[in-house]
Amino acid sequence: MRILGIGNAIVDVICKVEDSFIQENNLTKSTMKLFFDENEFKQLLINLKIEKTVSGGSVANSIVGLSQLGNQVGFIGKISNDDFGGKYEEGLKKENVEYFYSKKKEELPTGTCLILITPDSERTMCTFLGTAGKINENDVSPEAIKKSEIVFLEGYLWDEGEPKKAFDKAINHASKIAMSLSDLFCVDRHKIHFLNLVKNKLDITFANEQEITSLIEAKNFNEVIDFSKQLNKLVVITRGEKGAVAINGKEIFESDIQPNLKIVDLTGAGDLFAAGFLHGYVNKLSIKESLEKGTEMSSRVIQQIGARL
Repeated sequence: MRILGIGNAIVDVICKVEDSFIQENNLTKSTMKLFFDENEFKQLLINLKIEKTVSGGSVANSIVGLSQLGNQVGFIGKISNDDFGGKYEEGLKKENVEYFYSKKKEELPTGTCLILITPDSERTMCTFLGTAGKINENDVSPEAIKKSEIVFLEGYLWDEGEPKKAFDKAINHASKIAMSLSDLFCVDRHKIHFLNLVKNKLDITFANEQEITSLIEAKNFNEVIDFSKQLNKLVVITRGEKGAVAINGKEIFESDIQPNLKIVDLTGAGDLFAAGFLHGYVNKLSIKESLEKGTEMSSRVIQQIGARL
């Protein structure tokens, strides 16, 4: 198996809203807010028109993208034996992703993420982790990890207690670890832990410019470059309209964004970028070519609704 993803198994519920909805509900545009009260979460959904429902979760989106590019991949994520859980499992199997998890009836329902798309195509996420946030070390198969060339993790896994043990187990058994920093709020909550991971545990770090800048409290992007050079590892950074950059030791590679894009929804842009880059990486493309493959995949996904091609 080329790549095994471990992450939150979340069903994405996609809705279009006006900016006023974001303000009225005290949400911060373009970030992810965790909800711990199921009723409060359901309240948000009451008056919304659902555009699309799809099996999601950041790393799961990347893994599906990798499968669509012809790679043998797997995923570990916790679901409950409920309606959404069944749909989630079906969605992965349809995409030829090997799912290393046997669902059973859990106390909490399958996790759900409400993705609110405003007229400027930005997405604001409201997540009720449900049972996804209860993944623990017993849910992680050492055999599946050892069979894979790279294990791909998401920073979101650090938002609950037990998943950290699953996270550590994955790191201890993997031959190579890649991780996405996931979200600016996530970075701010776990800065010390993430910094330790980036410096000492990860082989490949994916981040956007905001996330990495916050992580190292940089004043400008040159400081980010200098920090990444000193790591002597692979750091891959998306920069919105400025394209993407990969720093590998002292070497720097860049890729521009594709021109004339009709942007519909930015959901999944980072997830599919990671899929394209990792596809290039495991198939021995150059770092420059891997960046370009990442850019191509993210360019495709932002011209449609949802995080799956």
